Amino acid sequence: MDRVIEKKTWNTKRILTIAGIAGIVLLIGGSIYFTSGKSKLDVDTERITISEIKKGPFQEFIPVNGVVMPLTTIYIDATDGGRVEEKYVEDGALVKKGDPILRLSNTDLELSLANEQSTVYGNQTQMQISHIQAQQSTIGKLTSMEDVDVQLKEAERVYKLDKDLYAKKAIGSQEMETATHQYNYNLAKWKLAKRILQQDTLSVKQQDKQNLEQYAQMKNTLDLLRKKVDALTVRAPVDGQLTNFDAEIGQNKNKGEHLGQLDVLSGFKVRCGIEEHYLSRVFTGLKAHFDFAGKTYQLIVKKVFSNIVNGQFNVDMAFVGETAKGIKKGQTLQVYLNLSEETTALLLPKGGFFQQTGGNWIFKVSADGKKAYKVDIQINRQSPDYFELTSGLQPGDKVITSSYETYGDIQELVLKK
Repeated sequence: MDRVIEKKTWNTKRILTIAGIAGIVLLIGGSIYFTSGKSKLDVDTERITISEIKKGPFQEFIPVNGVVMPLTTIYIDATDGGRVEEKYVEDGALVKKGDPILRLSNTDLELSLANEQSTVYGNQTQMQISHIQAQQSTIGKLTSMEDVDVQLKEAERVYKLDKDLYAKKAIGSQEMETATHQYNYNLAKWKLAKRILQQDTLSVKQQDKQNLEQYAQMKNTLDLLRKKVDALTVRAPVDGQLTNFDAEIGQNKNKGEHLGQLDVLSGFKVRCGIEEHYLSRVFTGLKAHFDFAGKTYQLIVKKVFSNIVNGQFNVDMAFVGETAKGIKKGQTLQVYLNLSEETTALLLPKGGFFQQTGGNWIFKVSADGKKAYKVDIQINRQSPDYFELTSGLQPGDKVITSSYETYGDIQELVLKK
């Protein structure tokens, strides 16, 4: 009789199929698990820089290059053009005030001086002649006045005498009228002579004044020409060192042409070039410092030049207190310009991390020192060594400040020793 054969539920084929499906599920699940979490990267602590956040003094300053210059520089130009006839000193010479530097010749200017001298002397002679003639004329009018005065006095005497005799009826009316007429005539003549003398005196004074003013003007012109001729011999205006002196015998120099400069050696200043985007933050009174020969010297901004050349503007700084001994003109210095007063702030050491994060976040090391994870931060000002932190970290926190260039989008670092 036939026997019923039971069908096997777990045959080899089914087991293999189920195992394959389970493997695929596990693979997919594992992939999801590992990709859905934070991406991690093992990092050797010996290849990174870990810095601690500290609270301390902060001052914003920038390093700039400065050049030592004389405190005062006087430019020497040709007042009038001419040919170089003599050179008394060479470039770099130390000169005293009034020492001759070079002599120019200018034929036209020298001829003008000679002509002006002749004109002045001729006019001076003519004015003297006119003055003598005016004096002679005045003397003549004074003599006439004296004669008229004598005649008036005589007529007045006769008039008074005849008036008294007429009152006593010693003379007739005809004689009295003659005496009266003669007295009135001489009185009118005296008044006219006096007026003429007054007008003559006033006229002479005005003429003398005009002559003096004219002579003074001509004399000033002559003196000016003499100064211009004297200035053909160029002299040192102050004590100092002659530099950038450019003149050779026989060379023609135009009016106003630069001949050289005189550096006054009484002190030095430092001229610094600063990037143009700092222009609005730099003003007179800002302080700076530099190190030289093992000592630190203080400076202060005295002048700001607002014109921009090649993306930079210049400032002149003066020494505060002691001047650095041993510095020389033209020497280059590394100057640190303070853009703020010293304050207490949260300090983040500078490092390569800034190039990748822009200062918006940083890797903070965990308390156990085994991991580092991203935290958002906010940076305000900066100095050559530190950033000023305003949020995101606390004093004592440790962060990675070295470059993040190879980290990509890694969210967490596993620190290995």
